[in-house]
Amino acid sequence: MTEPSAVVDRLRRTTDTIVGESELLERLASGRPLRIKYGVDCTAPDLHLGHAVNLWMMRQLQDLGHQVVFLLGDLTTRVGDPTGRSETRPLLSAAEIEANAQSFLEQVSLVLRTDPAVFEVRRNSEWYDGMRVAELLSLFGQVTHAQLMARDMFRERVAAGREIAVHELVYPVLQGYDSFAMRSDLTIVGSDQLFNEQLGRHLQQRLGAPPQAVITTTITPGIDGRAKQSKSLNNYIALTDTPRDKFGKLMSIPDSLVEIYARVYTELPLDTVAALGASAAVGGPQARDAKLRLAAAVVTRYHGAGTARSELEAFNHTFSEGRQPTDIPDVVVGSPAATILELLQVARPTDSKSELRRLIRAGAVTVDGTRADDPDQAVSVDPDVLLKSGRRTWHRIRRA
Repeated sequence: MTEPSAVVDRLRRTTDTIVGESELLERLASGRPLRIKYGVDCTAPDLHLGHAVNLWMMRQLQDLGHQVVFLLGDLTTRVGDPTGRSETRPLLSAAEIEANAQSFLEQVSLVLRTDPAVFEVRRNSEWYDGMRVAELLSLFGQVTHAQLMARDMFRERVAAGREIAVHELVYPVLQGYDSFAMRSDLTIVGSDQLFNEQLGRHLQQRLGAPPQAVITTTITPGIDGRAKQSKSLNNYIALTDTPRDKFGKLMSIPDSLVEIYARVYTELPLDTVAALGASAAVGGPQARDAKLRLAAAVVTRYHGAGTARSELEAFNHTFSEGRQPTDIPDVVVGSPAATILELLQVARPTDSKSELRRLIRAGAVTVDGTRADDPDQAVSVDPDVLLKSGRRTWHRIRRA
């Protein structure tokens, strides 16, 4: 058995804080497989490298025989998590919740092992749909108004004169009770979820169960070097991005992010991480080479060493030698002409219209080498045309 202290020390690489560390060490020493809570609300999922920090820590524990209990918050999604929001969140339909739940399962399987020995799926509707009103009121009686109002976001809303709906106030109680219902030993979350998960510890103790340990993880800036990764800011690297897109996005990050990205998003030895950071600080060719090493390490982690070598060769071929890639994918359209925006929608079907318009406004779209500034500009695709969107994404548009 791996020493408990060695397990925790390995997790520290991407850890911010540990609440209940002594309890965690005791449970690891017991030899009993831990139940690791991974709870998500079933809002539209678009998991990125930042989310995957938590997933890789859980994967390390799965490899030691511990079990991730993937909790789909189908009931709490109907309530709405107020975390980080200044206004009440719109609620989703049952069909939307179910579709999002399935997408979550597909995306987490890119990192987590999903064999039943180390992976269990639960839904919190299992215990909440059958809970009587008297039992629910008794649960609410375990938490005081003062405890809830200690949360910064609630105090800020009150100070700004904005409303707080009652269901938002009780959301942390519901999330906390999940920890009791599923017998959580450990949860690994972003720092924005610390309040809710500490409330889980409180409820477990009040209801006679051992309190879970809570690990919060390192949060990094997005690829623009500013706010954390977010779809709305288009500054993220999605788990579902192609190897080429992952590689290209990593080559675009500010030099100052190389060291922290290498530490948090790869398994490179820490002395190598420090060396990459020092090279990036020099700038110029050394910074470029450090990014190449970082990008190759990230692509290796998700897609394998062979794919990483191919992407490194393709990058050098396209950018260092100033050539077009040799493996441009074909996209077939049915009409002889289309607007720039329509071509982008066909070539990049997972991107929203607003994201595609941002690419055009940023001057990142060309047709046959000519910059396209107007999303409504008509383009003839007979004969075919070469569409470039972003620094490294090429498509050959052909008519059916």
